[in-house]
Amino acid sequence: MNEAIPVSRVTDHGTAKLMPDVDRERAWLLTVDGAPQSYVDLDEPAHLEFEYTRRLGHVLDTVAEPGRALDVLHLGGGALTLPRYVAATRPGSRQDVVEADRGLLALVAEHLPLPPGADVTAHGADARAWLASAPADSADVLVADVFGGSRVPAHLASVGYLREAARVLRPDGVYVANLADAAPFGFLRGQLAGLAVFFEELALIAEPGVLRGRRFGNAVLVAAHRPLDTAALARRTAADVFPARVEHGSALREFTGDAEPVRDEDAVPSPKPPAGAFGIG
Repeated sequence: MNEAIPVSRVTDHGTAKLMPDVDRERAWLLTVDGAPQSYVDLDEPAHLEFEYTRRLGHVLDTVAEPGRALDVLHLGGGALTLPRYVAATRPGSRQDVVEADRGLLALVAEHLPLPPGADVTAHGADARAWLASAPADSADVLVADVFGGSRVPAHLASVGYLREAARVLRPDGVYVANLADAAPFGFLRGQLAGLAVFFEELALIAEPGVLRGRRFGNAVLVAAHRPLDTAALARRTAADVFPARVEHGSALREFTGDAEPVRDEDAVPSPKPPAGAFGIG
């Protein structure tokens, strides 16, 4: 038998490690500089291990009728967990992945190849620079999951960036982003205020303890010009192995409060997680 062994490589933006899961035969955890980035099961591409990826998956499941092929743009690649998920659950989808770390893309392509027939094109580029040159009205869904280490970069946290994201989406498209924050949620509220400039419908998905200010954690933001199926989202997230809550409408407006959209010149990275917030082992 060939036993899977860990792989470590210095890439463009840090030290990436692929570690086999002892409980799943062909499953791997990707970390960059010690921070967990992705989890992939090569035999079960629809398996989502991390809490936040499961919530992103719930959004992807509810943006259109089951099985319908979509054009999806992913900002942030990691180990291509979500592109694999979309290829498995929505066959025929066309997907672009933008990842600034070309070395990481090469590592993933070498050790975690995509399944046959997956129409996924990877681009080694800065997410905002690539977005600025992307065609208007070209994506059904835009998934933003970009972290420099454990923080969202400042240039992807401004109203200028959100303007480009809105431009690339089709009129009935959906924007979904994975962010991280803690009470009093200054970063998260600013992002919601920025999204409200361009989109009529907003929703936030997070674990109740995070929303109550008890701990630092991930929050998934969803935005669209059309009504979101928040009822279906709420059912899926509440019944998940990692239960979460969906906030929308007046409750979300109250949460956003008097926060202002973040201008490019005022943008800052998302807060630094406390020690151990996203660690492993």
